Amino acid sequence: MIDVKRLKNYFSFYKETNIAPLIVFRIIFGALMLFGVSRFILKGWVQQLYIDPDFYFGYLGFEWVKPLDGNLMYIPFILMLIAAIGIILGLFYRFSAILFFVCFTYVELLDKSNYLNHYYFVSLMSFIMILVPANRRFSIDAHLFPKIRTNLTYQWHIGLIKFQLAMVYVFAGIAKLNSDWLINAQPLRTWLQAHHNLPIVGSYLQESWSAYLFSWFGCFYDLFIVFFLLSNRFRPFAYFAVVFFHVVTWYLFPIGVFPWVMIFSTLIFFSVHFHERILNFLTRLFPKSKGSTEASFQLKRKPILNYFLLVYITLQLLIPFRYVLYPGDLFWNEEGFRFSWRVMLMHKEGHATFYLHDKKTGRESEIDNSQFLTKTQEDQMATQPDMILQYAKLLKHHYDGKTLVYGEHSFKIEDPAIYARIHVSVNGRPSQLFVDKKQDLSLLPYNLGHRDWIEPFKK
Repeated sequence: MIDVKRLKNYFSFYKETNIAPLIVFRIIFGALMLFGVSRFILKGWVQQLYIDPDFYFGYLGFEWVKPLDGNLMYIPFILMLIAAIGIILGLFYRFSAILFFVCFTYVELLDKSNYLNHYYFVSLMSFIMILVPANRRFSIDAHLFPKIRTNLTYQWHIGLIKFQLAMVYVFAGIAKLNSDWLINAQPLRTWLQAHHNLPIVGSYLQESWSAYLFSWFGCFYDLFIVFFLLSNRFRPFAYFAVVFFHVVTWYLFPIGVFPWVMIFSTLIFFSVHFHERILNFLTRLFPKSKGSTEASFQLKRKPILNYFLLVYITLQLLIPFRYVLYPGDLFWNEEGFRFSWRVMLMHKEGHATFYLHDKKTGRESEIDNSQFLTKTQEDQMATQPDMILQYAKLLKHHYDGKTLVYGEHSFKIEDPAIYARIHVSVNGRPSQLFVDKKQDLSLLPYNLGHRDWIEPFKK
């Protein structure tokens, strides 16, 4: 039977609870962000992704977000490093959290060809960190400003973090309830076969049963792991599954620090006593922090937050389902695909050929995409309709009024048309026509509407 009283208490936002899990999460989150941003800089990705490109695929409504010139793009990353240290130490915590959120989200909005689910997750989580008082214990702020010290916090401060973690897992599981994943074991069948050279396990990964095992286990894991983590009885076993699952995915797939973010973030589901032991251990390492546990701050309710939390939670529940507003196959047209926690769900490859058509002379020439886009941008653009439109409008703007030389003759292009022929393969299927040379792509509207110029998907 369901314990109604316990359930009611759990959803009581303003129920007071021990602050220790929030404090530990602050330290973990800051440390992970410090590691992740440092890794991004040291691997040269700032240069590769945000300095080298000549064009950036901005998000609809956020095209005004532009990169800084040249090496100035290192500034937001350096600020993120400073902010992450501030979050770890609880030093000017609120300012550090705001600074990290603004800088990270700014970088995230620059180019959708770099979109990853875990970047979106970090943006949301860093926003949540602004809202919660994670500096009122075991922090420099609590040492400098004794009036903020407290051992208590409201349940929603911790519950909101748990909720956001749950959204990642549950929606990732719901997204896997499709025939490609469960019946065809795709795209894992394709990806696992690429690891045939791995020692010991390589030969097993070539077997079809391994793809089905990974697919079905991944679906079950995503759908139910949060519920097991919420159970005192099953939590140790559930966390072992968390560690096993994410270590395996980290070993097999290039998904960066995301597995470690999830491994350490899910510690927030453990008991207060567990987190108190962590803080006691840290206190022994840093004895001067002991005095910051003396409580003097009195919790105060802020009713306006009730409405904000309601709106935030509602949006998080609805946004992943916006794809139902569009006809056609989601994997094919990708309308409503982003920001929906569809983690590692699709293997998509495309080949795009664009054509410049001079309406006055009828002359047509093939465009070299590498003159305008990086390899990553070109690969992403070839399969995503909104990016195809953005690229077509870029080409029109570039060539409009430009004089081109053909042999001994030169022609001034005025009001050119941009056509494309694109073929795409989804989850191991044969490549099929995605965009045909039927209409001038540069004239098509770039909005949230359905893109009926995409060729129908043939399963």
